[in-house]
Amino acid sequence: MIRPLSKFLPALAVSAGLVAPAALACTSLLVTKGATSDGSTLITYAADSHELYGELYYTPARRNPPNAMRDIIEWDTGRFLGRIKEAPITYNVVGNMNEHQLTISESTFTGRKELEGPAGIVDYGSLIYIALERAKTAREAIQVMTDLVAEYGYASTGESFSIADPKEAWILEMIGKGAGQKGAVWVARRLPDGYISAHANQSRIQQFPLNDAENALYSKDVISFAREKGWFKGADKDFSFADTYHPFDFESMRFAEARVWSIFRRAAPSAGLGADFVDGSVPGKRLPLWVKPDKKLAVQDVMGLMRDHFEGTPLDMAKDVGAGPYAVPYRWRPMTWEVDGKKYLHERAISTQQTGFSFVAQMRSWMPSPVGGLLWFGVDDTFTTVYTPVYAGVRHAPKNVATGVANRGQFSWDSSFWVFNWVSNQAYARWSDMIVDVQKAQGELEGQFLADQADIEKAALELYKSSPEQARTYLTEYSAQQGDKVHGRWRKLGEQLLVKYMDGNVRDEMGKVNHPKYPESWYRRIVQDTGSRLAIPAEPTLAAAKPEPKPAEVKPAAKPESKPTVAPAP
Repeated sequence: MIRPLSKFLPALAVSAGLVAPAALACTSLLVTKGATSDGSTLITYAADSHELYGELYYTPARRNPPNAMRDIIEWDTGRFLGRIKEAPITYNVVGNMNEHQLTISESTFTGRKELEGPAGIVDYGSLIYIALERAKTAREAIQVMTDLVAEYGYASTGESFSIADPKEAWILEMIGKGAGQKGAVWVARRLPDGYISAHANQSRIQQFPLNDAENALYSKDVISFAREKGWFKGADKDFSFADTYHPFDFESMRFAEARVWSIFRRAAPSAGLGADFVDGSVPGKRLPLWVKPDKKLAVQDVMGLMRDHFEGTPLDMAKDVGAGPYAVPYRWRPMTWEVDGKKYLHERAISTQQTGFSFVAQMRSWMPSPVGGLLWFGVDDTFTTVYTPVYAGVRHAPKNVATGVANRGQFSWDSSFWVFNWVSNQAYARWSDMIVDVQKAQGELEGQFLADQADIEKAALELYKSSPEQARTYLTEYSAQQGDKVHGRWRKLGEQLLVKYMDGNVRDEMGKVNHPKYPESWYRRIVQDTGSRLAIPAEPTLAAAKPEPKPAEVKPAAKPESKPTVAPAP
């Protein structure tokens, strides 16, 4: 997902160098109010793109003059696509949540190649933000989005949208009709209360009820269009949107459904969803569209579900040699590669290095929307981010995550995106050690936010009774203060990590430098790889030398006695 440039830059000034390519790698989780411990509706989003700069977009509510038009700038390319009629009134939007607590996220599934390049001017990114500006509920958002593509045409490939308000959560899946054809085919399903669902770059809606408008909505030609193309011949009741418009294959299973599976397996272990759903051992085996969690989920549980590297499963990214000595659960791209003509892959987990931003959106029907809507927002990798509270009623974004602080090609100490990347990229080098320090700081900050939440909202509700605007001001200031706190603490953490782990050493609490060994398993791998090349030869064993016998002591010969010399006789 990419910043909607039309809100910040004139159309003619947009350069392709300023925007990110399609975000074909996002993950979204939906949790109905009956599946949460406090009765809130929750959806999540990890916006993953190697070119995406993570920031919190903010668009104030406004009144537009009669006959006003809106420029549509394609998110993926920065191209000006056309103009549409502007709504008379639009709503305040912070990130992906509006002032009525409506929240929308997405993941791109692309779909059939034959359906690329449709004739239209409204891309998937514009659909999200236009709907947030014009709709109050999830059902209204679906109506806005599908009406727009019917009137102006669709300009993207296949897309799954999570759409939720304080009462309902829906998945909408949409794909264009191919080159030269206007409009899109689509289907939307409402999650049954008490259940959760997720999507991650794979179309997931299969069969759907044809006569139940409370729970399923669809375009009138969603089935007939497939028949015209020769992609479906059965009875209408057996029609599967996913199987028709985005046929399942091995990569769909391993790279996309595996992330959904990892959410489901942890939230609903009693469902018994084994790794055979996604490891390729049973081709075509499909996960259910939704599951009932074993226990009701709190906000912090959902944050945890978005932090995952398949730990403890056959896909665990920390267990093979690619993880290195410090069990790093990350792999640099490309995702697939060859050795001796055989193809291999790296796993694709929910937590990944290229996340621009992520959030957990909390929507609560029993509170006024400016207080009840809470966007727990974080930048960079979900595993190392800190989810910071930003309320739906704020009047501006916290400064360190606000639009315009920096960009993807410009480092700035004022940007939380860059500070968090600085910390996480240090941690990737010595993961098993450094992640302990990172999670300690993360837990302290998020724990404090959660502990303070009730008191903050109690104060805001009191203010709201007499002055809704004072309540908004209070929540704006609170959200800004927490953003400042997180930014400052994370910069300090980065400094501490550099000092503590500099040059492969580890300083203890007293500042003493230590030289911890690699794990024993890593030494064994080195030996296995290098054989005897690094071996130190053993010193030769020498037999103990016998002492040489001492030579016998030789006494000097006795001198003969000297006699007096007698002179001869004359």
